[in-house]
Amino acid sequence: MNIRMVDTVGQYGHIQSEIDTAVLEVVRSGAYINGPSVKQFKQNLSEYLDGAAVIPCANGTDALQVALMALDLEPGDEVITPSFTFVATVEVIELLGLIPVYADVDPETFNMSPAAIEEAITPKTKVIIPVHLFGQVADMEPIMEIAAQHKLAVVEDTAQAIGATYTFSDGRTMMAGTIGDIGTTSFYPSKNLGAFGDGGAIFSRNEQLAEKIQTICNHGSRVKYYHESIGVNSRLDSIQAAILDIKLKHLNEYNAARQEAAKRYDEMLKDVQGIQLPKWKENGSHVFHQYTLRILGGRSVRDALKQSLADAGIPSMVYYPVCIHLQGAYQTDRFGNGSLPISEQMTEEVLSLPMHTELDEAQQRFITDTLKEQLPTFEITH
Repeated sequence: MNIRMVDTVGQYGHIQSEIDTAVLEVVRSGAYINGPSVKQFKQNLSEYLDGAAVIPCANGTDALQVALMALDLEPGDEVITPSFTFVATVEVIELLGLIPVYADVDPETFNMSPAAIEEAITPKTKVIIPVHLFGQVADMEPIMEIAAQHKLAVVEDTAQAIGATYTFSDGRTMMAGTIGDIGTTSFYPSKNLGAFGDGGAIFSRNEQLAEKIQTICNHGSRVKYYHESIGVNSRLDSIQAAILDIKLKHLNEYNAARQEAAKRYDEMLKDVQGIQLPKWKENGSHVFHQYTLRILGGRSVRDALKQSLADAGIPSMVYYPVCIHLQGAYQTDRFGNGSLPISEQMTEEVLSLPMHTELDEAQQRFITDTLKEQLPTFEITH
């Protein structure tokens, strides 16, 4: 059985004629940079996000960096972020001379705990970056309340959760990436909305902030050859925009397919001892960029199980094996081993199973049967 961690090729097969036509139109037009397809995708994604302004850019890391640049921060200002995340979230903080301050995560959702955010605030804090990890929106209502109380900006890292929603206690439902001051996302090929190369975007409901972000992405220029601020060169090329515009039409369908696959995993694994299934929060949707288990036996059991699955032809991944605050490039005296106990525990336990739009019940049955067969052995012998 040919099981892939991510099946971008299978997904392409269903929309091949649409993609091929759109790409060929761009090639024939010669408008490879900022062409009509970029403008069309920008408009359509804005409509999908309930009217938030969209500024396409080169990748998700650029999106985070530009978002922070737009907030007029000073070197030494502090940014609260999780340590249990992909490095890009923290990388851009350090590149801009800012100070990452880590908040621990909720062991059920893997997202930053609002209580931990509150504890991390100091007089130097200027920004909170909630990461909507694995496809589920962080608990944004208390986060926004904390931000308002302390006059902090909120930049949402939505790289893994585009299309997810969050429902507030008053009944309002908002799209991930449109709740804070700025939202960012990545269109890396494996994402729920993935390009055939690199790409990203920045969102905001604040028109002045959106205009500033657009200027920064274009070398700090509104008028060609006139530069009013320090900027960067970060843009989404026309071919990738054309591909993304086709896939955007299918995004709700893709996310629904992931949710159905997650429900099948839940049913197949519900009685298995020694694991914890992903938590579905009632106040939001989960779009399952990853389906991530906790293997409660710890790293040795987790790693042995991962190898056993691989031996059976089943890929799996550990997102993430080491917290950022324990990485060589990011170690400081302020955050040492044991300073973020839940985040550090997650690196010992998490294991993500194959998850994509083409995953079918037979594949999942084989995956879960193999897991159930092997797990008790490891728990006994390790």
